[in-house]
Amino acid sequence: MSSVLADVLVVIALIGALALVHRPLGDYMAAVFQSKKHLRVERWIYRSVGANPDAEMRWPAYLRGVLVFSAVSVLFLYLMQRIQDKLPLSLGFKPITPDQAFNTAASFVSNTNWQSYSGEVAMSHVTQTMGLAVQNFVSAAVGIAVAVALVRGFARSRTGELGNFWADLVRGTVRILIPISVLAAVILIACGAIQNFGDIHTITTLAGDKQAISPGAVASQEVIKDLGTNGGGFFNANSAHPFENPNGFTNWLEIFLLLVIPFSLPRTFGKMVGSVKQGYAIVAAMGGIWFLGVVAVTWLEYAHPGTASQLAGGAMEGKEQRFGEGNSSLFAVSTTMTSTGSVDSFHDSFSGLSGGVLLLGMMLGEIAPGGTGSGLYGMLIMAIIAVFIAGLMVGRTPEYLGKKIGSREIKLAACYILITPALVLIGTALAMALGKGESSMTNTGAHGFSEVLYAYTSGSNNNGSAFAGFAANTPYHNTMIGLCMLLGRFLPMVFVLALAGSLVEQKPVPATVGTLRTEKPLFTGLLVGAILIITGLTFFPALALGPLAEGLA
Repeated sequence: MSSVLADVLVVIALIGALALVHRPLGDYMAAVFQSKKHLRVERWIYRSVGANPDAEMRWPAYLRGVLVFSAVSVLFLYLMQRIQDKLPLSLGFKPITPDQAFNTAASFVSNTNWQSYSGEVAMSHVTQTMGLAVQNFVSAAVGIAVAVALVRGFARSRTGELGNFWADLVRGTVRILIPISVLAAVILIACGAIQNFGDIHTITTLAGDKQAISPGAVASQEVIKDLGTNGGGFFNANSAHPFENPNGFTNWLEIFLLLVIPFSLPRTFGKMVGSVKQGYAIVAAMGGIWFLGVVAVTWLEYAHPGTASQLAGGAMEGKEQRFGEGNSSLFAVSTTMTSTGSVDSFHDSFSGLSGGVLLLGMMLGEIAPGGTGSGLYGMLIMAIIAVFIAGLMVGRTPEYLGKKIGSREIKLAACYILITPALVLIGTALAMALGKGESSMTNTGAHGFSEVLYAYTSGSNNNGSAFAGFAANTPYHNTMIGLCMLLGRFLPMVFVLALAGSLVEQKPVPATVGTLRTEKPLFTGLLVGAILIITGLTFFPALALGPLAEGLA
């Protein structure tokens, strides 16, 4: 079997598996967030934090819950890193420096998992499991909760209530993330991933050198890093490390975990608003963009110019021989379009144009299909923009799912889509102007600029992957990228919840012959076009200085 045919079969199997679970998982998640019953373990958690899960919240109260919980999480994780040498199972590791501890705390709480450290030689067992892995669960659950609140804004009418943040957070963690993670972790262990709390082993290599091998609870952290679209690996090599990703099947499984919740949430959205066709329109837009990205990067990597690359059948530098061009490209596109940041190859080694596609995947807002929750609410914001554009074309007040999109709604949506581009472009510009970017580059010229642009794009869009040649562990980058991660995560949530609060107070508008049918393929095409045009107009100049200049040179 040729490598190209094998790569095609892997993609077909992935799409088939995602299609197979789309309906049952989407329906299950809808039932979870519409249920009035509480599990016993959930009641215990509510009592321990003093929350009343049956108390409905208006959007300001829901937002306060998100921000307070996240602020406490940042402080807790920061302190754990600073005193990890005094905690059990420290492995002799020193405390993390203040700037790197802040960066890491901001990273994991914001669901970014940007890592300016090597996990196996920096973080103790307790920090990895009780700190980083816990945040992998709850930061993903926060994103799902905010998405569900926005969906309730469309589904409910003439009220100000969006549900209860604490109930949504706990249910997302206990009923969705933990059960899937346990099952997938067992599979991963059976396939060769490690799971223990042993001491560091020192071995002698065939060359006679000494090498330290770090054990740890790898499989459990690996699963939730992918399922929760987090991305922070136990090892510095991330999913290119055989202890995290032992073989071709586990590589496929990890890609599946990256995509399964983001691609199933549109079904949840459709069920909750009473029209599954609306969910199909959203998932079609997500899937179309993702598939185009997979085709583009795979083709560009196989067709990479240069005699050596052509003789090898593609550009293999920086990629695992176990996975090859196709699997590496599939993983790279899936991770940059889902705000995950997990990698099984190093994006710094991709060709200029394919690296540009990976950048573009993040610049889209990571909505194809995006992160757990964040992808859905990001795509719904873009749907509102598309409906507004369509309304301007025909000269009537735009409507979406029976709700009028007036000046307040469109202002909130516009603020949402402006936040991350501002963080990316201002952060990159400051780094270059102050010389901080140039001093951290491994490469010069257009590729070096791409390293800086990628770093601030990844941080601001809560992705977490990096061009590995970029030296990010400096006080400046740790602080600035940390701020970008926090602002890029929580400022958009302010506008999402404010928009949900505005929508939920409206009375439903009956559909007429002039109402845009947002469940039709025409709207899906309009939505994809609006996304590409807005992103292109915003980021084309920056892309022209980096990956486009490199790829066309």
